[in-house]
Amino acid sequence: MKSKVFIYVSLIFLTLNLHAQKVSHEECLEKGDNYIFAGGECIQYFKSKGDRGGYLNIIVHGTWPDGTNTLGRYSIFAETLTLNTDITTVAVALPGYSDSSTNNFTALAHEGVKNLAAKEEYINFLGELISELKDRFEAKTVTYIGHSAGAMMGATLTGIEPNLINNAILVGGRYDIHQNDKSPGLISIVDVINKVSKKTKFILIYGENDKISPPEITKDFYNLAIKKDLDAKIVEVKKGVHLDLDMTDTSLEAITKLLEEE
Repeated sequence: MKSKVFIYVSLIFLTLNLHAQKVSHEECLEKGDNYIFAGGECIQYFKSKGDRGGYLNIIVHGTWPDGTNTLGRYSIFAETLTLNTDITTVAVALPGYSDSSTNNFTALAHEGVKNLAAKEEYINFLGELISELKDRFEAKTVTYIGHSAGAMMGATLTGIEPNLINNAILVGGRYDIHQNDKSPGLISIVDVINKVSKKTKFILIYGENDKISPPEITKDFYNLAIKKDLDAKIVEVKKGVHLDLDMTDTSLEAITKLLEEE
């Protein structure tokens, strides 16, 4: 009952923005400091300022209904991470969410679009976004926190751009898209794992009761990561389900502990 009430409240909290549109670079600049033009898209983000210089946490959400105001949800999480780590934390709204543009890409859950987060062109866009944020905040150490599709594409990005992300916190992700979709042109970390830097630290978090990304998916990838001599740790969230798995106390403790050790 408690879980159902939480889901209901969460859905009420997530309003839809039905005005996603194409936005030029110049128009993006005029929108203000909480927008950044990267990879051809004008991306809205929420910033929670920390005092620890040279570090940046970046939160990347997963698949929500087209137009969802993801920043309305993740702003609270960003503030909590900053409070716990004293590191500036940015939550981004991917194309088609909150007030971000749809110049080149639709929302992840757009009608007729499937597995956009496993397309190399989308991963390249994400890399440009992370790089622009890294420059804007003058960060040397980037911790990427991705949930669901955000975890899947963040994992892949560590292989495509091995030196961009220092720490990858991957929550409720999928790491081999080919197990679910045999379509050509899709990519996930298993395709580029040999290119991942051994310096990158991974924390793989899964929910005991996650039905969307069952525990075996994370466990199998963890075993592969260890076999490839990657620096990876695995964390189980007891009774955890897919929704808000990244915001559980267990996840927060794992992220905080990693950043305390930096």
